[in-house]
Amino acid sequence: MRHPAVLLLILGLIAGASWLLLDTSPLHPDTPAGDKVSADLAGHQVDYYLRGLQTTTMGQDGKPTRTLRAEQVKHFLDTNTTELLQPRLTIHQGDQPAWEVQAESGWVSADGKLILLDDEVRIDREQGTANQPVHITTAKLRVQPEEGYAETDEQVRVRSNHDWLDATGMQVWLRQPSRIKFLADVKAFYAPPQ
Repeated sequence: MRHPAVLLLILGLIAGASWLLLDTSPLHPDTPAGDKVSADLAGHQVDYYLRGLQTTTMGQDGKPTRTLRAEQVKHFLDTNTTELLQPRLTIHQGDQPAWEVQAESGWVSADGKLILLDDEVRIDREQGTANQPVHITTAKLRVQPEEGYAETDEQVRVRSNHDWLDATGMQVWLRQPSRIKFLADVKAFYAPPQ
């Protein structure tokens, strides 16, 4: 008889201690901090989810100006923002090669005017009749897709055939006439023409 009483006493102490810990925890809904955390977590929920997104924006001439693809899309109702997995943005250039901007992950603002790209960002343009090929790598990139403009404060490496350039920070205008501005610490190697 003593053993069941001891067991009940131990279980009662464990239950009481658990209730005490739960009652004083900042995540408990009865505490102000718990209310904020619970509300934040409850409010930041995905309201829709897509796989294999592809959307193209057309210009006034009926030709494509940009195409956005992503392996996966999560849209959040509370912020109206979107997270992208493996996004790829194409800035079309008419009869010239398009700019391809891609990364491992991305974020799109509520108004769609800003895309933040992270993790192994690449910007590529193949060789055309009026330009050399360009391959740019960096860590993070801010893109304003409507303007065809992108920038970064991170380290940048640019390759074109046998030439290369390293810099810190870059601004790039991807619409015609395309141009790139490097902000600091520029080092370059240009191979002589053969």
